Amino acid sequence: VPLKSLARPRLSSVTMTEKETNTHDGLIPGLPEDMAKICLALVPRRHFPSMGAVSRRWMSFIGSREFSAVRKEVGKIEGLVYVLAAEAGEKGCRWEVLGERKNSAIPPMPGLTKAGFGVVVLYGKLYVIAGYAAVHGKDSVSDEVYQYDARLNRWGALAKMNVARRDFACAKVDGTIYAAGGFGSSDNSLSSVEAYDPQQNRWTLIDGLRRPRWGCFASGLNSKLYIMGGRSSFTIGNSRFVDVYDPGRSRWEEIKRGCVMVTSHAVVGESFSWKKIPVPLTGSSSTRFCLGARGGKLLLLSQEEEGGYWTMTYDPAAAPGSEWGTSELK
Repeated sequence: VPLKSLARPRLSSVTMTEKETNTHDGLIPGLPEDMAKICLALVPRRHFPSMGAVSRRWMSFIGSREFSAVRKEVGKIEGLVYVLAAEAGEKGCRWEVLGERKNSAIPPMPGLTKAGFGVVVLYGKLYVIAGYAAVHGKDSVSDEVYQYDARLNRWGALAKMNVARRDFACAKVDGTIYAAGGFGSSDNSLSSVEAYDPQQNRWTLIDGLRRPRWGCFASGLNSKLYIMGGRSSFTIGNSRFVDVYDPGRSRWEEIKRGCVMVTSHAVVGESFSWKKIPVPLTGSSSTRFCLGARGGKLLLLSQEEEGGYWTMTYDPAAAPGSEWGTSELK
């Protein structure tokens, strides 16, 4: 069925009547529900905030997991990269979304500007977890959690964690967010682990790590949680141990073939072995980098101003020798 662009109402004249908010009414009157969902999924992303103001039904659907599934089915899923960027001078930091043509800022995140926090993306939403902020010259460890809804372009506060923490590991595994280790409010190293259920908006403490661990990172792979790098109690220097949690069995394992020191990480595809990848630097070899992922490719972004630097992309599926390329993202 050829679909033409949907007429968008003037927001200033939209009045939500009792009939319009009735959950028994269809998303679009006169259309079958499945067809109405496809129509909404085909609308460009930039109109989502306006669409969310039409009715509660539309807002609820746009923010749902089903909406993501329908957009994926009709080929409208877009991979976006969000970064916390330092502004010039002493203006602090702001979240930006990187675009092929122009970067744009998103609304300021609630609460204090933090460091040492965790970031997870789940069902099209960005979660910023815990961390610490300098309050009156003293570091204050946080238990706050905020969520940015990229479709509706707005932030919201979520349930607080059971344990305030910073410099910890966090990742998603099959729809659940996990936070492990780090430092607590008394600068004590932590072995506690907690899981967040987005459906219940609740953090639950689960079995902890075998030893306190901090400065590490986590990834979800093959329905398991992997915690690597950083440092841990009872070891000298950076840890090679990998803590693996299986949610299905509620059980921790430990393997010894992890990487030693990690300053940035990203997950692209599925692999169960480590290999070194040479990086073809363009510009100064002293440039500091961070990693990201987009469209099944690895992004390597500069953290410093360098005149000749381009953002690099690594495609693990490319032919040998042609894995690296450049991106307009900067």
